[in-house]
Amino acid sequence: MSRNASVTLDWGDGTYEFRLGWGELAKLQEACDAGPFVILDRLRNGTCRLEDISGVIRWGLVGGGKTPVEATKLVRLYVEDRPPAENRLTAYAIMAAGCTGAPEEQIEKKSPAPDRESTISPTERSGSERSTD
Repeated sequence: MSRNASVTLDWGDGTYEFRLGWGELAKLQEACDAGPFVILDRLRNGTCRLEDISGVIRWGLVGGGKTPVEATKLVRLYVEDRPPAENRLTAYAIMAAGCTGAPEEQIEKKSPAPDRESTISPTERSGSERSTD
């Protein structure tokens, strides 16, 4: 399964799918005048801007299938009419999934590299004097 950066969360009045794909991240970057990992860090450490919170949630809703008009209405109702702290961790979860993939997604594990035999013989002499007789 590929890591498509989507995450489903209980938020506002129901359960919504959020996804920050490449296009949404680019629009978010432009709206917030910061790169995705800068926004992620600001959300993590609490130095975020209001636009970080509302933008992540709005673009996450759009990426998750809502129209821009629907997403804007939901953000106005459940983000902009509420204290910022109520949605900071939601925005962080959406942004983290967008930057690194959702934690519940399965990652294909590559098989370990085959053991390579050493080209140095354990009985080969190094040319150094022996430390003990």
